[in-house]
Amino acid sequence: MNLTLLKGKIHRATVTGSDLNYEGSITIDPVLLKAAGILPYEQVDVLDINNGNRFTTYAIKGREGSGDVIVNGAAARLVQKGDLVIICAFVGLSPEEAAAWQPAIVQVDSSNKVRG
Repeated sequence: MNLTLLKGKIHRATVTGSDLNYEGSITIDPVLLKAAGILPYEQVDVLDINNGNRFTTYAIKGREGSGDVIVNGAAARLVQKGDLVIICAFVGLSPEEAAAWQPAIVQVDSSNKVRG
């Protein structure tokens, strides 16, 4: 049996843009991806704090150090620039692995820079 646990989370990131005509995904500053342990093309859930929308997509790398959090494709209709979002990735673990698991929780400031 595997349990699904939180792997990594970017908490209260600010949406910096959206691109309806892009094929899909969410573009994220690689600094944030690394801090949260999220890999490029990994599935993520995005939770919009402002409007309650939730959707699943995959992460792609943006420009390093940019603070970019850009929602692409159809999901761009679910967010507004300036919305606060929580971006979560999950992992399947055995009960034994899960007992000692600690996810990477990344808190960011209003410019999407990792807080100390």
